[in-house]
Amino acid sequence: MGEWTAMHYTQFDNLKNAPRLAHGVFSRNGGLSPPPFASLNVGLGIGDSEALVLKNRDAIARTMGFSRTLFLNQTHGKRVLVLKRESGPGSSQPNRHDLSADGAVTDIPGLLLFIQTADCQAVMLHDPVKGVAANIHSGWKGSAANIIGAGVETMKTEFGSDPLNILAGIGPSLGPCCAELVNYRTELPRNAWQYRREGQSCHFDFWRMSRDQLVDRGVRSGNIELSGTCTQCASEHYFSFRRNRTTGRFASVIGLKPR
Repeated sequence: MGEWTAMHYTQFDNLKNAPRLAHGVFSRNGGLSPPPFASLNVGLGIGDSEALVLKNRDAIARTMGFSRTLFLNQTHGKRVLVLKRESGPGSSQPNRHDLSADGAVTDIPGLLLFIQTADCQAVMLHDPVKGVAANIHSGWKGSAANIIGAGVETMKTEFGSDPLNILAGIGPSLGPCCAELVNYRTELPRNAWQYRREGQSCHFDFWRMSRDQLVDRGVRSGNIELSGTCTQCASEHYFSFRRNRTTGRFASVIGLKPR
């Protein structure tokens, strides 16, 4: 990933070169929220001022050049929301009760998809051939359910994407150094146990798991870029629930550029 910009966001090199796409992984810095949510918190309902959160969200959208945004009610499930141009103008503004999902896929230009995290992964997907963008929220529950695979499958079935054309970026999140699940025997399926870190029986490499889930669905290994930044280790740049408990959520955003 590249260097910090003035607005404190980084980009994946493979996605940055896609001409129709805008994306960014924003740090926790540069916003308006006070401690312990300092300062670019985009998460509502966690104790921060709603007015300040909405200003932070708007600042990110304006920085990316978008006026329309989509925020999901992230539930650590496997549902992927589909938003299509052919469905009419209402498709970009679903009913509020439809927003409980952990992924969104769209071909609508000018709609910025937000994922909010504080240790979980945000996985961005883009098919430059079909003109489709997706943003996926995957914590350990999402990894166990393979929501990443569900996102790729949604791009295939709903938009005709060939996985060989899909570009992927796996954002900052808990690394194998810090992703400890002491109850993994009851929390993770047995086929996930292979991702235990060598010499650390309760630490898991969810980055490798996500890469494998993408490859298993047909995404080329060379089209996958990993941030490689652990949020707990880099809590000065990113919110980390594991480190701070009461904390904010940072934004990972992707969208097709407005026309």
